[in-house]
Parts: sequence; structure tokens; C-alpha cells
Amino acid sequence: MLRTDTARLHLFVMLGLTFTTGIVDAVGYLGLDKVFTANMTGNVVILGMALAGADGLPIVGPALALGGFLLGAAIGGRTLSTSRTGWGRATTTALVVSASVTLALGVTSLVVTPTKGTVWGFALTTILATTMGLQAATARRLAVADVTTVVVTSTITGLAADSRLAGGTGIRWPRRVLAVVLILAGAAVGALLLRVGVALGLTVAGAIALALALLGHALRETRTPGDEAESAE
Repeated sequence: MLRTDTARLHLFVMLGLTFTTGIVDAVGYLGLDKVFTANMTGNVVILGMALAGADGLPIVGPALALGGFLLGAAIGGRTLSTSRTGWGRATTTALVVSASVTLALGVTSLVVTPTKGTVWGFALTTILATTMGLQAATARRLAVADVTTVVVTSTITGLAADSRLAGGTGIRWPRRVLAVVLILAGAAVGALLLRVGVALGLTVAGAIALALALLGHALRETRTPGDEAESAE
């Protein structure tokens, strides 16, 4: 029962973070000069087209986002490399830091509005991508199947390839569908929040992510020492 409850907790948190990723990427793409701060596949494609001379596509923003994401993922990997299996203190720390920085960027943007092509705009892009890299590395450590929080291409592939229509068993299709729907819904919410401003989108995303991290930590802390030992086996 403990392992089942733990798995459900991890799945709930990762699906919630997938929703916030949709918000962050919508804010980045629509409000920060066509830059994805979580979906690095999109940045690689945009950067490749821009380097080939396609009109109207940025180079600096996607390049900074790629660098920031790599840095954040490296920090996450280093931080979590010696932590125990499952949700440990390092997991909480990584998710809280990621969410808190996103929230802080949103609040700061209330005072200093980010503008495309400015130093603050580039700094915001880089820092935000770093937080998403940290989040992605943490999600990878928790290893919730089909939910990476930052990309759904592999999830959609698995959904189709393992479907009964394709001769498969349809395994884990509910979570796969939820992951796709939630990142889509997050992007829609992010686009709506952007009508008010970048600050609101980042603040909402950061607040939700922080609440999820604290919820996960609180539920983890309710276990007994014996339960902790069992979950680490």
C-alpha cells in the first residue's frame, strides 16, 4: 500500500508540474521573443532555422535558454546524485528552489517589465530555463513513467505505439493522456495570463509549483521511520 501511495504522490506532483510547464513555455514563447524555457526541442529547431537565415527568428534567446537548461539539469543531477531513492530532502530542495526562483522572477517582473531583446529579457530567459532544467532533472530522478514535466513527444509516441489500435496493451494510457492534456491546458492558461503580463504568468506557475513541492514534502514527512526504510529498498 505504501509503495502504491508513494507512486500516486509522485504522479500527482509530476502531472501538476507538467501543467505549470505549459504556462512557463507559453509565457516564454509569446512574451520573451519566441523562446521556449522548458521545451528544448523547440529551441533547437528555432535556433537551427535562425542560423540558416530564416526571417524573424531569434538566435540569442534560444541559445541562452539551452545553456541555462543544461546548467540547471547539471546542478540537479549533482544535487540528487547521492540522495536516496524516492522522495528525499534533496528532491524537496530542488523543487522548492526551482519553484521559488520562478515565483521570484514573476514578482520581480511586476517591478521591472521584461522587454524583448533587452538585458533583463535575456537574463529572465536564462534564469527561467535554468530552473526548468533543475525541475526536469528532479523529475528524471523520481522516474515517473511517461511524465517528464517538460516534454510530451515521447509520451504521445508511447500512447500511440502501445495503444490497442497498434496491437499493444494500452498500458498507462490515462497518465499519458493527462500529461498531454495538462501541458496543453497550461499553455492555454499561460496565453490568457499573458494578456495581463509576463509577471502574472510566472507568478501563478511558480506558486502552483511551490505548493506541489511542499505538498509532496509534507506527505513524505507523515511516514514512519519504518516506512522510510521500506520505501528506500
